Amino acid sequence: MTATATKTLEATLAPPTAHKERRLQRTVATYRRALSDAFESGADTQTAVNDVVTGYTLTSYAKDALKNYVPQLRDTYNASELDDDHPVRFTNRGWNFDHSEDRTHEFCWRVPQAGRGNAFWIPLRINPAQHDLWADLLDGDVTVGEFRLQENRTNWVLHVTVEYTVAEPEEPDDPTPVGFDIGESKLLTGCACRDGTPTQPYIYDGGRARYLRKEMFTTFRRLQARDAEWRVDERFDHYQNALTDIVEKASREAVEYARQFENPVIVLEDLSYIREHLDYGKWMNRRLHNWAFARLTGRIEDKALEAGIPVRKVNPAYTSQTCHACGHLGSRSSQATFRCTNSECWVTEYQADINAAANIAGRLNPWGESLSLKPTGDDSPRDGSACDSTTGHRTPSPKPGQTTLAAFQS
Repeated sequence: MTATATKTLEATLAPPTAHKERRLQRTVATYRRALSDAFESGADTQTAVNDVVTGYTLTSYAKDALKNYVPQLRDTYNASELDDDHPVRFTNRGWNFDHSEDRTHEFCWRVPQAGRGNAFWIPLRINPAQHDLWADLLDGDVTVGEFRLQENRTNWVLHVTVEYTVAEPEEPDDPTPVGFDIGESKLLTGCACRDGTPTQPYIYDGGRARYLRKEMFTTFRRLQARDAEWRVDERFDHYQNALTDIVEKASREAVEYARQFENPVIVLEDLSYIREHLDYGKWMNRRLHNWAFARLTGRIEDKALEAGIPVRKVNPAYTSQTCHACGHLGSRSSQATFRCTNSECWVTEYQADINAAANIAGRLNPWGESLSLKPTGDDSPRDGSACDSTTGHRTPSPKPGQTTLAAFQS
């Protein structure tokens, strides 16, 4: 069987001439006016958006993209207002590029413009790591989806979504489940299970990301207090780019961690089930939304597909509350500590996120003992925090066997 992989190609436009620069800026300004008018009109269908944008001097590829995008803003993204720096979107019907090894910049993009004969060519500075995929575009081995033009302060950036077919990884007969728990204090905790035993756990600390989000919130309040809201967009882009880098690095390391095991299968929580069926209260629900857990999960899935590692989703209920060794519900006396309340179990204290990751891995082939429908006790940390995460040390245990809390304490 095959699966469709999706990747975004990135290229910077070579510095345009003054004439082309004005045309690019005019395209962006017109597109954003059309987007704003369509959004403010309350249009929620393609027909309604078309009625608004028809009169604008835009290519049909941009108008068709607007007809697809504007209804999604409210229905899918639940947007109440627009950012000021939306990129110009084009449908794939307008995609056209050229290639020649004799040029300084091998690839050139034909910029769509309204009116017959008004389109123009501009060289692209592509990401060298993506050269093979750009070449595959020429051969027809990948197909173009939507493409977007973004104006930055000093340059222009083109993002092209491409889709290509890869062999869908098959689950091996004797898999090694590798579970990942996504949290805040520890952004990502991985744990493989061999014969039901947690092995060589991995922790990607979330401190940097948490610091960036806190700094972003503080900075925005300070700028608003100084009536300097004109700088908000600039700072927002800075923080979002930094957070995107963290997500990319964490997802890449997660797949590299899984690859070290024989016949790995990555096991993730079904986040749609979390959002639909579990209630963490206002505080945690807001944090779950802000952290965009689905984004990190999606990037792990994308990279695992490219690496040929199958990914499975499991029910996340009580993964942080259940003892991985005996299946009984336990308690957490602090952020970092899980305590098993079963007097017959060998586990007393355990690193909480590793315990959760082990439970997630174990649900690929669930360990026999069923769970009660509701927790028997309060699983919230008793140190005043509201995070379902840990403050343990990030260095994995040097021993491949069972990992106790002490191995991860500072």
